[in-house]
Amino acid sequence: MRLVLQRVSSARVSVGSEVVGEIGRGLLVFAAAGHDDSGGTAAKAAKKVAELRVFSDAAGKMNLSVTEVGGEVLVVSQFTLLGDTSKGRRPSFVKSAPGSVAEPLVDELARSLEGLGLSVAKGRFGADMQVQLVNDGPVTLVVDVTG
Repeated sequence: MRLVLQRVSSARVSVGSEVVGEIGRGLLVFAAAGHDDSGGTAAKAAKKVAELRVFSDAAGKMNLSVTEVGGEVLVVSQFTLLGDTSKGRRPSFVKSAPGSVAEPLVDELARSLEGLGLSVAKGRFGADMQVQLVNDGPVTLVVDVTG
């Protein structure tokens, strides 16, 4: 599972004119599931997200997790994170799991985060989503989690 985490002051995702997920301070997590990912991968990814120290402590050092700062998480499916651009000019998405596999894994990521005590909002799988965010820092990380 490949994740892109952005530390945000706020973020929201809309489908058309409907806001389907919104958070205040926390992490915006773009998530892509690959063919080899499983529920165990999603649970491991959730633990990584919850415990990753990307928020500043009193000394200004990135030493606190989203859990420790009482932050929220917005999970947005993003199969294009697994796009391969090594050949030609059009990305290949053969490494991305099909929707029937990926959707339950992205849902499991969100459920696992909730199980770790975090407040979680989600985008809508497969929809044409518009994501708005106020980047905090900016802090953006790519995280690859394997089963």
